[in-house]
Amino acid sequence: MSKPDELLVDVAALVESGQSNQMSLTVVTGGAVITGRLASEAVWRRRVSEVLTDSDRLGEFSAVFGTPATNRPPTHLHFHVARILQGTVGIPETGGMYRVAIEDVSAWTVGDFSYSDH
Repeated sequence: MSKPDELLVDVAALVESGQSNQMSLTVVTGGAVITGRLASEAVWRRRVSEVLTDSDRLGEFSAVFGTPATNRPPTHLHFHVARILQGTVGIPETGGMYRVAIEDVSAWTVGDFSYSDH
């Protein structure tokens, strides 16, 4: 098991504290590049729960995304409005919700990437 990047843990802790919800980040994990904006775990879980509740087939899973335990160091990054970069496109185009284990991040940078046809 790898040791999580302490600086990245500090960034995640600041987002978790509710002091910032505007932090854009790009990470490399498992060979994938994910870019987007970070959210606190509670906000992320609430949004995923809302999406599942609105689904005819997946509504029963919404309760799994209840409020997380508090007072612990962050172990995951919670992306919203995020894309997996593949070639010259981001998937999905509108952005998605991704949860990434901090210990699995092999590289990262502040900011997000977007593409332009110009």
